[in-house]
Amino acid sequence: MNLIEKVRGALTGADGRVDAEELVQRLESLSKFLRLVDPYLPDADLVAAHTLVERAGNRLSLSRDHTVVALAGSTGSGKSSLFNALARLKLSPVGVRRPTTGAAHACVWGPLEPANQLLDWIGVLPRQRFIRESALDGDDEAALRGLVLLDLPDFDSIERSHRLEVDRLLGLVDQVVWVVDPQKYGDRILHQAYLSQFREHTGVTIVVLNQADRLSTQDTEVVLGDLRRLLEEDGLSGAPVMATSAKQPGMLHELRETLEKTVADRQAALRRLAGDLQTVSEPLTLMIGPPAAEDEVDRATVRQLSEALAASAGVGAVADATAGSYRHRAAAATGWPVVRGLRRLRPDPLRRLHLTGTAPTDAVSTDIVPRTSLPEADAAQKSAVGLSVRAVAARAAAPLPAMWAPALTNAARSRVDDLPDALDRAVAKTDLGAGRTPLWWRGVGILQWALVAAAVAGLGWLLAGYAVRLLGLPELRYPKVGAVPLPTLLLLGGVLAGLLLWLLLKPIVNWGARRARARAEQRLRASITEVAREYVVAPVREVLNAYAQAREALTTVRSE
Repeated sequence: MNLIEKVRGALTGADGRVDAEELVQRLESLSKFLRLVDPYLPDADLVAAHTLVERAGNRLSLSRDHTVVALAGSTGSGKSSLFNALARLKLSPVGVRRPTTGAAHACVWGPLEPANQLLDWIGVLPRQRFIRESALDGDDEAALRGLVLLDLPDFDSIERSHRLEVDRLLGLVDQVVWVVDPQKYGDRILHQAYLSQFREHTGVTIVVLNQADRLSTQDTEVVLGDLRRLLEEDGLSGAPVMATSAKQPGMLHELRETLEKTVADRQAALRRLAGDLQTVSEPLTLMIGPPAAEDEVDRATVRQLSEALAASAGVGAVADATAGSYRHRAAAATGWPVVRGLRRLRPDPLRRLHLTGTAPTDAVSTDIVPRTSLPEADAAQKSAVGLSVRAVAARAAAPLPAMWAPALTNAARSRVDDLPDALDRAVAKTDLGAGRTPLWWRGVGILQWALVAAAVAGLGWLLAGYAVRLLGLPELRYPKVGAVPLPTLLLLGGVLAGLLLWLLLKPIVNWGARRARARAEQRLRASITEVAREYVVAPVREVLNAYAQAREALTTVRSE
């Protein structure tokens, strides 16, 4: 169940308050952002965001009828005494020995059972849970119904486990009441390690100067003024600051009123999560820069890559072989028929490379395409391909934050090992136009055979005349064309005309071969460009697309 489904319908918003539905949408956008960037960015930079998404989902799915408020402070600040005074029961041990409070204590105003699931999630032990139900008949206690007050261990405890427990609990509670005393209210650890980290949580932060009964009224105002100055430096200028004393119930009135208002508003959990969301999203903005389109890889960069791949795939050699194949087939179709047979003794240049030069009969066939006999790319060509692949990644990464560069480089190189086979297959499947026979070849071929037939007829006629003379028969009278006998004209004319025709056609065949080469090279480069786009550019564009969607999601997260 996703986050929205888990809490939709259970949360409502109102004017001037944290809109629960909007908060949930922002959390969902953060979850979407993480799904998009997880494959590409370092895990260490996303831990806080992942933790917030999980914690927010858990907190929002638990009781909204309870507000969890923690009393946090250093040793000797009177935190436990204040806890007991607010509960009007002696629940948490009091003392100045370090450490005094080793585990969190909880006091629930109202029935304990509805709050147990929430306390289980927070991690308060069952034996450390207490209730304030017995006194709920009084109006002063009824106003706090739904309050879960925690007394945390000392954050400056000499026990490391206690400090870790404080840090864990501070990340789970809805509101924090920081308890300071007149002697250590300016403690560096308190302000640098804790209060300054809550600058986005002004709405759920209260600072109380406890043990104020030890000071005169004038000194109390002086200390409170200095404390407000320090809080302003911490970024908490709007946090309530008040003087309290566990020994004088009258000095707890302002704090109790503030807690009553917090409980009545039922907004502390939402405000805490909204502050957490803002805190977590701030460093995420460093991961996202200006917009980047999927076509960030420009044509010049793709062209450079295609040129390198074309050289690696042997496009030039195949184009030359196509031109040679054109001449070979033209000679076989239009050459002098007497010597055509000799042409067949020489293999077609394309067939020597195991290329048919024709388009596959089935465009969606999954049959294995035989490998060509093209030589493997040399070191210089492989180096050029590597440089071009890196250039694609560098061009795509140029407008993005630097942390995206490794992801784009990995994407560009993700299928480099498959490139040789893909290029060979692309060359083998490209229609080089070698399967078509021009009509004029057929016309010339028929004319050549007609000339051969004329030469054979002339030769036969002459041989017949010689045979007649040898037999002593009357001599045959040959028709003449001018002074030349017709049989002689047929013989010599057929032979000479056939040879002359082939010589005259040679420039035309060479011109056709050049056209065939250019056409084959164009088609090969188109096939190679498709390989470049599929194996190098497409993975890069996937990263750019994820970046664009992540940027949009983060914009929603950061909206206030």
